[in-house]
Amino acid sequence: MGTKTILTQIPIFKGLSPKQIETLSNTLVELNFKRDHIIFSEGDEATGFYILISGRIKVFKISLEGKEQILHIFGPGDIFGEVPMFEGNHFPANAETIEKSRLLFFQRSSLIELIKKEPNLAMNMLAALSIRLRQLAHLIEDLSLKEVPGRLAAYLLYLSDRVERNSELKLDIPKGQLASLLGTIPETLSRIFNKMNRKGLIKIKGRKIRLLNKEALKEVAAGGKLLI
Repeated sequence: MGTKTILTQIPIFKGLSPKQIETLSNTLVELNFKRDHIIFSEGDEATGFYILISGRIKVFKISLEGKEQILHIFGPGDIFGEVPMFEGNHFPANAETIEKSRLLFFQRSSLIELIKKEPNLAMNMLAALSIRLRQLAHLIEDLSLKEVPGRLAAYLLYLSDRVERNSELKLDIPKGQLASLLGTIPETLSRIFNKMNRKGLIKIKGRKIRLLNKEALKEVAAGGKLLI
């Protein structure tokens, strides 16, 4: 798929004319990385932002004790790095590929000039930022207020929504990384998966999961207890 076609499918670029898409395509750089490639590190200058075309990216921080805390997993079509770019600041976390990935990189200086000429682009990016803020608020709530079963249930429902509310889904990251994302350890995560499986909420087959009782999962995600 060509770059221009890809750009027309990215939500923040909706409403732009073919000529505007052409101008936009001239400002970007296409990047291809293998798995485990560091895209940027915490403290690096944010000279632009990224759109992920294929693959998976994790954004994470390292604690003083050396523990990795995954903040977000990005998939195809997702944007990342745009907030510090607009602030003219530094990246507040690290970004690394967790599988072979293809990205588009937009230089801050070129994008700012384009935004001055195309108000539609500015409005679309504001909408994308508001969605990101809501996601961050939900993440903070999940990690600080919910117990691990609630975090896992919320994540499974989130994955289901991403595949148009399909009850059949596949974990998009290894369970070890999922444990980090949910603020727990792999052993605890495995126990909760097994408990959900035994209670008939889900059915597990490798990394494939079928959601058998979404209403029960919603109750757990809302703070209900996952009884033994």
